[in-house]
Amino acid sequence: MNQQLDPRTAPVHDQTLSAALEMDAVSLHVGDLENMSSYYAQALALEPIEERVIAGQVHRVLGRGGLPLIRLIHAPDLPEVSPRDAGLFHTAFLFEDAASLAATVYRAAQDPRSRFAGSSDHLVSEAFYFTDPEGNGIELYVDRPRETWGFLGGEIQMATNYLDPNAYLAEHLDEAVLASASAQAGKVGHVHLQVGDVATARDFYVDTLGFEATATAISSALFASAGGYHHHVAMNTWNSQGAGPRAARLGLADVAITLPGREDLDALAARLRARGLQFADTGRSIVVPDPWGTQVSLSVPGAGAEELLGV
Repeated sequence: MNQQLDPRTAPVHDQTLSAALEMDAVSLHVGDLENMSSYYAQALALEPIEERVIAGQVHRVLGRGGLPLIRLIHAPDLPEVSPRDAGLFHTAFLFEDAASLAATVYRAAQDPRSRFAGSSDHLVSEAFYFTDPEGNGIELYVDRPRETWGFLGGEIQMATNYLDPNAYLAEHLDEAVLASASAQAGKVGHVHLQVGDVATARDFYVDTLGFEATATAISSALFASAGGYHHHVAMNTWNSQGAGPRAARLGLADVAITLPGREDLDALAARLRARGLQFADTGRSIVVPDPWGTQVSLSVPGAGAEELLGV
């Protein structure tokens, strides 16, 4: 997994996000709450953590080991996800080792509601892709050791080399790990977004929020991170070139990020004010929409399920 600095000693920088940030649970508006909850529980071995009714909507959080990984918000009246809109390309769940990844990939592949979307050796990671029953993309992945990552011209080298899923499972699937899949650690490693254009996405996510670009060789995509990770966020126009502000639909509701302390939020608030952007500051979180209306929430540590549900 990616190395993280101690949040208590991580320096605050005026222009960039802390190297100790963590991606938090992604929130989805869903039309069929029971089916989607069942899917994430069975296919990804996530367990229910908390449920609340907020403003007439049921909010349900699922995760592993008490760590929230996905928040489902029941919104049955919203129209379906449009693959051409700005929004979610995929939520990427990161596992600690190949056996944990293989167990989850096997479960996802066995669920008839899953749509397998491919697998790739990205040089920095090994990844498998699925689509959930309502059209939301999922990546399941494990990182290669950080010391093996390659760089060229100051940028991380990534690729989309073929990765044989059957050979991977044959090598790494462990019956004991499979039987205890929900006990294996996992977290949100990164979030990949669909945007209308890459230049505008860079202005917001890199120049304003404070991520640092890590791979820019593909003109239709941008990868960015904090602390030298290969990417915590990515943005592409592969399906959404020219997309405007998002209409109210099912799918992505919020991208959540945890920062070490209030000082980090203060530095972020200063950047947002300097750009003339509107945002909400609750004291524990800053919530700001990106140029396409995708909500991004940046919070201090310690936000448990109750606070997550109260966003």
